[in-house]
Amino acid sequence: MARIGVFVCHCGENIGRTVDVPSVARAAQGFPGVVVSKDNKYTCSEPGQAIIREAIREHMLTGVVIAACSPHMHERTFRRVCASAGLNPFLCEIANIREHCSWIHEDRGEATAKAIDLVRLAVEKVKRNIPLETISIPIERKALVIGGGIAGIQAALDIADGGREVILVEKEPSIGGHMSQLSETFPTLDCSQCILTPRMVEVAQHPRIRLMTYSEVESVDGYVGNFDVTIRKKARKVDATICTGCGACMTACVQRKVSNEFDEGLSKRTAIYTPFPQAVPNIPVIDQMKCLRILSQKKGKQDACGKCLDACAIGAIRFDQEDELVTEKVGAIVVATGYSLYSIGKEQDSPDISGYGEYGYGTIPDVIDGMQFERLASASGPTAGKILRPSDGKEPKRIVFLQCIGSRDRAKGIDYCSKICCMYVAKHTMLYRHKVHDGQATVFYMDVRANGKGYDEFTRRAIEEDGAVYMRGRVSRMYRDGDVIKVVGFDTLAGEPVTIDADMVVLATAIRPRPGIKDLAQKLSISYDKHGFLNEAHPKLRPVETNTAGVFLAGACQAPRDIPDTVATASSAAAKVLGLFSQESLEREPTVARVDISHCAGCFTCERVCPYGAIGHREIRDRQGRLIKTVADVNPGVCQGCGTCQATCPSKSVELMGFTDEQIFAEVNAILA
Repeated sequence: MARIGVFVCHCGENIGRTVDVPSVARAAQGFPGVVVSKDNKYTCSEPGQAIIREAIREHMLTGVVIAACSPHMHERTFRRVCASAGLNPFLCEIANIREHCSWIHEDRGEATAKAIDLVRLAVEKVKRNIPLETISIPIERKALVIGGGIAGIQAALDIADGGREVILVEKEPSIGGHMSQLSETFPTLDCSQCILTPRMVEVAQHPRIRLMTYSEVESVDGYVGNFDVTIRKKARKVDATICTGCGACMTACVQRKVSNEFDEGLSKRTAIYTPFPQAVPNIPVIDQMKCLRILSQKKGKQDACGKCLDACAIGAIRFDQEDELVTEKVGAIVVATGYSLYSIGKEQDSPDISGYGEYGYGTIPDVIDGMQFERLASASGPTAGKILRPSDGKEPKRIVFLQCIGSRDRAKGIDYCSKICCMYVAKHTMLYRHKVHDGQATVFYMDVRANGKGYDEFTRRAIEEDGAVYMRGRVSRMYRDGDVIKVVGFDTLAGEPVTIDADMVVLATAIRPRPGIKDLAQKLSISYDKHGFLNEAHPKLRPVETNTAGVFLAGACQAPRDIPDTVATASSAAAKVLGLFSQESLEREPTVARVDISHCAGCFTCERVCPYGAIGHREIRDRQGRLIKTVADVNPGVCQGCGTCQATCPSKSVELMGFTDEQIFAEVNAILA
């Protein structure tokens, strides 16, 4: 006989101001099977939990219903309470009377009546709950980190320092990411390379980190604790095991007019190259799209250029080297793929982005973006740290900085704030004034958003100490007038149009996800928003986890972030990985699908629709070993309990534990009755 306890929460005023909570508790007392019903101001608090534990023991409850907030908030909390009182935790149900009731209704009477109905159906469901046991899954205690920027570096080092092995995969020839391109960092103006390069070297020398640069994740199978990852090691055409990084091959290369990606197109490199002098690993790679020998061989010519081959004294050049596929087994994955800048003047990853041609980027040579300015300001950049115009190499005496180029512009398809632009523009005005003492910097801005430690003081310093002129307004167009760029805009504070003569214009372009991130997300079975940023499981309670167990997020792949926030999320993700690896096996909830093999027809519709690849095949044989039929089989370690298989099974052979047809029908009947 069912003995149900109902506990209704006021949630402070979140529920109590709209729902008559005591009335809900009194109504529940009259439901069949309910032996105790109470209300509490904060049921999730320690006193509230103590009331539940005491009621379970005193009334010998066979089931508990908590009428409170979303189960995403505190289902685990209340299940632990039940378990501590000796009740199977899966005999606890949550009636969501906050998000599904109080927050969406204004009429107190109607909200109270609905809350009573929600409690009634939860009572009917919990009567039919059966005790379930958690699933134990073995864990491969090795982690994969995807992305070798500062987020990936921090996550890999934290996990490795925690005693676990790490594979760090980076698609570029060197780790370092965008931070390696920066001159100085805000708000301290310390050298970016001085912070980053020791950490890069530490990664390369760490005994528990295996570094795989110029590599990409090809496929991901398996589940939390047991992922099978296939990694494509792209052919460098250089034998990394014997190369010493002497640079003789680069000196000998005759193809010296390739646009340098690291310098954002402001300089040239050779066809065989390392991205930058401090690259880790310091091993060159041959650009197969620009190498004269490879291009000639594709046309059937075998006696083409081989200067690098001749120059390498140890024979490290390998033109016959091909891509290699490597399969690794890991228990957790950290995604730290970083960001890209909004591509001005052309579409990038989205059909509704048409670029900002009105600013003359690509047609006016002295209109550059923020990362190009960073390279000009960098001591290792194309101008050795001197601020010079790309068009003629002259020092600009007047620079205009434009903020929010691509950010907060719904017409262009990007309605979010890129967060770091206000700060790096302030930094750029300081770097410019430190290098061009008689120069004048003007900033067009919408708002100044400086919401970090020391950030507001930093922007004030740019204005008050370094003389930057901040002009609130937008620029409508720019055009070339001889050697001068005419910047036409509107000063909204003065209420008048303005035209400024500039020698150079710097655009603070939007932060966007890396190209190809959606394909990677689909390989990992994780979700992303309309802009392509990866989604966390819960923005407050699980900010670095995803809805796919064992996959974690770090850095700007999730949202625009500055370096401190990026490092913080990376360390958070690493802590989650180490927490997962702290035990040899993982306990998972048993709310997974199960197949009734006596009814399964072997159509495998469930296999085709399962988004997680949790459905396999199982052969049913007689005592003589003869095959009777092949049926569907659910891997409980992979199944996420979404119920898609249950909804689509034509023979109704699949049931989701905790959400059986009997339980669902009981809830429906409770409402209809």
